[in-house]
Amino acid sequence: MEIDAVTLAILKGRFEQIADEMDATLFRAAFNPIIAEAHDASHGLYDAETGMTLVQGKSGLPIFVGAMAFAVKSVIDKAGPDGHAPGDLWIFNDPYDGGTHLSDFRLVKPLFHDGRLFCFLASVGHWHDVGGNVPGNYNPAATEVFQEGMLIPPVKLYDKGELRQDIIDILSANSRLPLSLYGDLNGQINALDLGERRMTALLEEYGEATAGACLRQLKERAATMMRAQIAALPDGTVSAEDWLDNDGIVDEPLKIALDLTVEKDRMVMDFSRSSPACQGPVNISRATAVAACYTALKHIFGEVPANAGVLEPVEFRIAEDSLLSVKAPKPVGGYTETILRMIDVVFQAVAQLAPEKTVACAYGTINALSMAGHRANGARWVMFSFFGGGHGGHHQDDGLNHGNAPISTATIPPLEILEAAYPVRFTQWALRPDSGGPGRHRGGLGAVYEIELLEESADAFLFGERGKFPPQGIAGGAPAAANRFTYQQADGAHEPPMVSKMVGIHIARGQRVRLETPGGGGYGDPQSRDPQIVARDVARGFVSPEAARRDYGVSLDPAGAVDQAATARLRHPKDEKEPA
Repeated sequence: MEIDAVTLAILKGRFEQIADEMDATLFRAAFNPIIAEAHDASHGLYDAETGMTLVQGKSGLPIFVGAMAFAVKSVIDKAGPDGHAPGDLWIFNDPYDGGTHLSDFRLVKPLFHDGRLFCFLASVGHWHDVGGNVPGNYNPAATEVFQEGMLIPPVKLYDKGELRQDIIDILSANSRLPLSLYGDLNGQINALDLGERRMTALLEEYGEATAGACLRQLKERAATMMRAQIAALPDGTVSAEDWLDNDGIVDEPLKIALDLTVEKDRMVMDFSRSSPACQGPVNISRATAVAACYTALKHIFGEVPANAGVLEPVEFRIAEDSLLSVKAPKPVGGYTETILRMIDVVFQAVAQLAPEKTVACAYGTINALSMAGHRANGARWVMFSFFGGGHGGHHQDDGLNHGNAPISTATIPPLEILEAAYPVRFTQWALRPDSGGPGRHRGGLGAVYEIELLEESADAFLFGERGKFPPQGIAGGAPAAANRFTYQQADGAHEPPMVSKMVGIHIARGQRVRLETPGGGGYGDPQSRDPQIVARDVARGFVSPEAARRDYGVSLDPAGAVDQAATARLRHPKDEKEPA
């Protein structure tokens, strides 16, 4: 069935609006600031037979949308061909079966129309606490998934419209914050209920045949556009490597390696040279690895519609039981750090073929920080948050200062919300000077966050990266500053023994923890940056006078103006005549 261009455009907008409304419904209803404020959630429409992505919400996390196709397929496989009924709703967080890590709970709802299964609606959201050894669930010392939280395989939360209260009881009993869990769960249920009503109205108006044909054409167009984008790249094989600091257990670096081949209109992404599975929680499942590549490709080829057609011309080679393809019970709680490094190597590889298509590496870690304790009245509190850094420079301009990770469209929770919800005070929240990678286009700046405890005592936990291997530049750009974390105790300031990871550090009232996050890598030769722009960066406090001289070859006079003669000598020392 052929759909005319006007109808296709109208229905495309309607489908996307439905997904966006589901996002908005959850963001407004969630109890947990990580969903309500940071938007760590996603919704979409998925194919009835394969589970492949049909439509995603624009406000949700792209990494979730990529992984959710595998999650929906796991529900299809478990239920069998006749296992779905109107009123069913599945719930699970299994990271090896279409999941990411245990904090991300998935709800999958079959959508029926006139007694026939048309598609699936799905919701995923990051719950505040799901048990495990560490409040907030980012446990950098985990050696198996059972130390990271409760693991729920795909089970029915609603069976033909009947709520299974026993499932809710099990979930609530395994959380330090059952009220938050209950609120987030109901927010996701309501979002899917809204999506069902909106889709039913659309199908009543246009019919299943028209709606189905439109979804198929959107997928075909995405695949066609993706092939054209790949064909525009030069043929050949390029390689890129980057490193994780450690796995939290053994203080040795872990390699993420990509050999990327372009041949006509197809692409092969070969990660076979990456490190084997490790003891600690930076492993990921194959589904998560593929989803990370989907996210990277969507950054590079932004005009291609966001659905399963993006991956049709792409072949993945990921070794079994490698760091990027583990099985249970290997821990996976820090998946965010590994997928960020995967995105980095995709950017670095494509930059060798077409640097104008990509950007230098972003700051490369979410710096998942948990603080937990008890209030004076005995009530339990758990603060979990992630933090921002600089984005990479690109061929048109400098990188973004203090942005969020490129795995998502999530936002950094506002300090006012964190201070209102938890007994902490931010004594500093500022840009970090000299943290952006030098380049013709400078990398964006990282940030400085300093947090003071207001209660009697608490335990702090950090799961970060980029403490040893800073974000890289491209096209001749230089690396950014590395990550740095310190914490106060009675005997002074300390740094984690694993550089970017720590477990259960006890702090007392008035003591502080401090994050200095990386910037983004630079783009192009720093010596080709306009000296007047370097002077402007110094005036704004982005770059110190010392760094201007060292990294950019720009000397400033006492008034902050460019010293043209000194700058010329710094940038072109060979032009000076040797004395007689």
